Order: sequence, then C-alpha cells, then structure tokens
Amino acid sequence: MKKATLLLFLAAMAYGCNQNQPATETAGESLSAEAGTAFGAAFTEENVIPATALAAVVAGKDSVQATVSAEIKQSCQKKGCWMDVKLSDDSDMKVTFREYGFFVPTENLEGRQVVFTGTAKRELVSVEDLRHFAEDAGKSEAEVAAITQPREELRFVADGVLLK
Repeated sequence: MKKATLLLFLAAMAYGCNQNQPATETAGESLSAEAGTAFGAAFTEENVIPATALAAVVAGKDSVQATVSAEIKQSCQKKGCWMDVKLSDDSDMKVTFREYGFFVPTENLEGRQVVFTGTAKRELVSVEDLRHFAEDAGKSEAEVAAITQPREELRFVADGVLLK
C-alpha cells in the first residue's frame, strides 16, 4: 500500500510540474529571491538540523518531521517546483513542495542558504521521474537519455521555505 501511495504521489508530482500555468504571482519567475522571503506555511526556526546531519537522523526510520538548513545546488528552472540542496557527502537531496501549494523563484538560488520544514524520507525514484527532474534542470538530451536506472534517494517534502 505504501508503494502504491508513493507511486500516486510521484505521478501527481510529475503531472503537476508539467502543467502549463498562467503567469501569476505563484509562478517561480515572478517571486522575490530576497533574503528573508518565505514561501508556503509559516514556521519558526527552532531545532534546525543542518542538511549534513539529516541522513543520520532519518536512518532506520520511515520518515522524520524536521526543520533543515542547507545550501541550494539547483532549482527547477521552469516553475520553481523543486530545489536540490547539498548533503554531507557532496550528494544532493530533492526538496519538493507539499501538494504544489507554493513555488520558489526560478532564478538566483544557486549557492543560497535556505531553511525549510516538512518531512524527510528515503524513496526509490523512478527513471521517468529522474528524467523529468533532469529536463526541468535544463540538462541536455544526452544527459537525460543516460538515466536508465531508478535510484534510492533521501527526499524532502517541504511545508514551508525561508530564503537566507
């Protein structure tokens, strides 16, 4: 049942990110990237875990509610519907936004510090979803085509995000 729910969630996420969205204040390119700008649900910066420690906190658990600080490596360049943040082993973690309830700016996020709150868990990500995210990141056709295996990753669904 968990796998079916996960597959439904991932399908909805991929569908939502592919939808044409009219130019409104929720489109990523029209959002402010100024320090202190918040997106999604309001939250307090209490018990903040650095992304470098998150994998250890999640180890052996299905999921963990957490508030995390990290550096943004890249973000969705189409709508601002996800961002990748650095982890301790120089890998990254995909951060999506609960039920596509909000987006982040599409520009000027790389290298920025961010704090976000929500749910972290390990997931098996399908080839289709990995390719979709690679396309959103502006990867070449060759790079997208080179993705041929699903991958287990630490993922995060954020309820709120605060740019630093």
